[in-house]
Amino acid sequence: MMPVPRPLRVPAAVAAAGDSLAAGEPVLLFDAPDREGETDLVILSERATPELVRLLRHDAGGLICTAISEELRTRLGLPFFSDLLALGEGAYPVLSGVRQQTLRYDRRSSFGITVNHRSNFTGVPDRDRATTIRGIGELVRAAQKLDDGPLRERFVAEFTSPGHLPLLYSAPKLLGERKGHTELAISLARMAGLAESATVCEMLGDSGGPRSPEAARRYADAHGFVFLEGRSILEAWDAWSG
Repeated sequence: MMPVPRPLRVPAAVAAAGDSLAAGEPVLLFDAPDREGETDLVILSERATPELVRLLRHDAGGLICTAISEELRTRLGLPFFSDLLALGEGAYPVLSGVRQQTLRYDRRSSFGITVNHRSNFTGVPDRDRATTIRGIGELVRAAQKLDDGPLRERFVAEFTSPGHLPLLYSAPKLLGERKGHTELAISLARMAGLAESATVCEMLGDSGGPRSPEAARRYADAHGFVFLEGRSILEAWDAWSG
């Protein structure tokens, strides 16, 4: 079963971010200068709309991915993409050469399989991706009341793979183990008592690299969005889960 949410006892800025996600508004999360050094534009998956998907691709510009918890990944029996590559090395030896063993900023990639909702045509347009993202969010919410068998049956009935939405899986201990945007977003949703799936997209700058934290903060201020640094979520998580 999914974890039972505790009452929210966190700083005002973190609580405001949870309220924004619940209301279908984006928030901006900056991980840390010594990690990716990137800001992601984040929405709650079950609140996805075509307009929000357009905002992610237009104002952020990075890769749109949907994060779920390790608990849900395990219940669904989903593999990491790196595990699929390892399994295929016997038949396709080139995979052993291209499979990335280490990351410059982390010990393991959180990428899983890619999916489309079965009701989509290509899966690419904003309305298609919104349907897929929202479907994942709704599945997460329904998971609280479903046993593993019916949960997997619903997943198979609603989604196909490969698709145009990459899934990201959080670390089992969340921020106690890994401090990426996947864990920051899922931890924020858990503290706020929301369905634990967030959709993230890296904010890019005009120079070809990531948008600077200062520029991302200016964007947040101009649009009335919450901007949070990873350390703020880490501190709130330590106090909330301790």
